[in-house]
Amino acid sequence: MGDSAVRFAVGVVVTRADIPVLCARLADLLRGRAGELVEFDVSGIHEPDVVVVEAVARLRLTARRHGRRLVVVGAGPDLLLLFALLGLTDLVTPDAAVPSPISAGQRDAADGVKPTTTDLRPSDTRHSDTGIDRTRPPYDPPTPK
Repeated sequence: MGDSAVRFAVGVVVTRADIPVLCARLADLLRGRAGELVEFDVSGIHEPDVVVVEAVARLRLTARRHGRRLVVVGAGPDLLLLFALLGLTDLVTPDAAVPSPISAGQRDAADGVKPTTTDLRPSDTRHSDTGIDRTRPPYDPPTPK
């Protein structure tokens, strides 16, 4: 990224309690500095989770409040996939190879798992092509009026 970018990094683990502290640190870092871009370095995070994504979203808001744009740099494949699953690929640098989310069926096929076509509903709840609801057993007499 450019020389005028502000670089901001986090450690290995980010917890929910860390998020307000990170936002305050970023706000302090941005006050009185020129530039329009904040590079958020997440290369230290090896086991990303939704808390990391929440931190990125909140830091992005903090950067916007200071007239800056935040991009994520150094994201590993797991974090990139998490961003893709949550529709946040615009947060990562354009040169990052963001994997496309795959469906469970595609993942199973890649793992060698054969799909099953068994109908797991009980037989008395299946509906026939005639539109008759067979949720009650046929021997159940109608209730008197």
